[in-house]
Amino acid sequence: MHRQSVIGLLLAPVAALLLVLTGTTAGTAQALANPPRSPVSVGFGSHVLVFNPSMPQSQIQAAVDAVAAQQVSNQFGPERFALLFKPGTYGTPAAPLNFQVGYYTEVAGLGLNPKDVVINGTVDVFNQCDNGGCVALNNFWRSLSNLTINVANPSSGPYSGCYNGEFWAVSQAAPMRRVQVNGLTTLMDYCTGPSFASGGFIADSRFGGVVVNGSQQQFFVRNSALSSWTNGVWNQVFAGDLNAPPQCFPAVPKGCGPYTTITATPASREKPYLYVDDAGNWRVFVPAASTNSVGPTWSETSETPGHSLPLSSFFVASPTDSVQRMNSELARGNNLLLTPGVYNLDRTIRVKRADTVVLGLGFATLTPTTGQVALTTADVPGIDIAGLIVDAGPVNSSALVQIGSGRPGNRVSRLDRNDPTAVQDVFFRVGGPHAGKATVSLLVNSSHVILDDIWAWRADHGAGVGWTQNTADTGLLVNGDDVQATGLFVEHYQRYEALWNGEGGSDIFFQNEMPYDVPSQSAWMADANTEGYPAFTVTPGVRSFAGYGMGSYSFFNQGVDIFASDAFLVPTRSGVSMNDLLTLFLDATNGRGGIRHVIDGVGGSSTAANADVPVTVVRYP
Repeated sequence: MHRQSVIGLLLAPVAALLLVLTGTTAGTAQALANPPRSPVSVGFGSHVLVFNPSMPQSQIQAAVDAVAAQQVSNQFGPERFALLFKPGTYGTPAAPLNFQVGYYTEVAGLGLNPKDVVINGTVDVFNQCDNGGCVALNNFWRSLSNLTINVANPSSGPYSGCYNGEFWAVSQAAPMRRVQVNGLTTLMDYCTGPSFASGGFIADSRFGGVVVNGSQQQFFVRNSALSSWTNGVWNQVFAGDLNAPPQCFPAVPKGCGPYTTITATPASREKPYLYVDDAGNWRVFVPAASTNSVGPTWSETSETPGHSLPLSSFFVASPTDSVQRMNSELARGNNLLLTPGVYNLDRTIRVKRADTVVLGLGFATLTPTTGQVALTTADVPGIDIAGLIVDAGPVNSSALVQIGSGRPGNRVSRLDRNDPTAVQDVFFRVGGPHAGKATVSLLVNSSHVILDDIWAWRADHGAGVGWTQNTADTGLLVNGDDVQATGLFVEHYQRYEALWNGEGGSDIFFQNEMPYDVPSQSAWMADANTEGYPAFTVTPGVRSFAGYGMGSYSFFNQGVDIFASDAFLVPTRSGVSMNDLLTLFLDATNGRGGIRHVIDGVGGSSTAANADVPVTVVRYP
């Protein structure tokens, strides 16, 4: 959960713009009705709902509304859903299809291209309201992909009036991929206040209208085509986007920014996705890797480069299947498709074959129960792990996911740089749904790995939360060379949030909160003379690394002064560059202490004296 004081001065111009765009003023959120579930579940188990255009719209509306009624407030429940739309058109401008996306809900088109599935309507995420107001700060674990939205809002009902546009008011772990939006898109719910949001991630998408950033504290947009972007708050990063805002960091008051804009994405690989071909066969498309890419991988006249796999090449697993069965199928040369649900693992899932795809539907969740690693891969190229949540179990795991063996001499050959392993939309939790412990969440030992939209979270709320309960040292540990991260969120770990030992690596966009619950300064010392731990550390032996658009925030809430000496720590040499860095102190009313320097003793402090004001370093060294 992210705390934020009022940023009304920042948002006033946005509110004025919204009034011009929509002709409306703020309204009050109301809950959806909860009609009976419609029996539209086919294939992949009862929590994968597959729709086709021939179904009555009333049946589709009742089904998606019923899922939303259950999931919008279901933050730590075990239920998981995938809402899949076969090629065709849903809704009309006069009778649009409008529905909400709650927790653990994947909404996806089943066409080969986004243009194959068209929704006239909206697929929305709104604020959640409680006694503290209406915010999007906890709108996690949901997704939208591979379809076109022609924005059409309802003319009556609880989400008419103010609610004008496609609303995607999310925070971490809520990716939007391969989406075409024709009309206004807003990343904040401006209809109820205070509307704070702390996301998010968009990739491989196209926007035909204005995109309202609004209250989004930080946001990352990669390889997309924009029409217009309204504003920034603390840290907005663009990589390989068409018509992105120009570089402007730090922000210029009443001018521009704060924008970090990178012309081309150095290395990328889009997430695999399920689709139905023209003959009605189910398949999985695996996009090809790209270097120095600009814009989406697809257009109205071109398709995403890559290759297609028949569903028969996958073992389609459910939570009742044993890990032994999964490993046997992987050893036989099959890929793995995990249907929605929580998988309580009694041993490690082992991926050993090059170019294996492990794809989760509906936020399939892996939980190791005996202290083992949930999933490991061999040192082979081209593996793709995507669309999963990995929860720490009650017995400490040395790592939750391990990419590569880490044995000397076993790193992937440099000849495989054109076929990198990829980890996309994989989200880690230590605590939250239950007590959990893990020393490291994501351990990367292989070389030539792409990390695309990772959220590693030591929970600050939920079940099993406390300094000695959900113990976790490090969110991300990179030992491999040529590891490229695009969209990295790491929060609340007790030692190093991200620790980088590999050569030739890079990170574009980093969002971090230091642990809230440090009980005393003596409990949080890197060594006898160093207060706290940096949020992002590149170790002294590394000779080549580049970072862009990286922020770390502090909110120490135990009523005592806690300090971190630095937010970032890197070797000072010509091959290492850090660009557009910031620190920030959250909540002067309830927080104490702060961060003394941005990087390596350089940059000012962020404390209660300058709460909610970014302290920046544009380039280091």
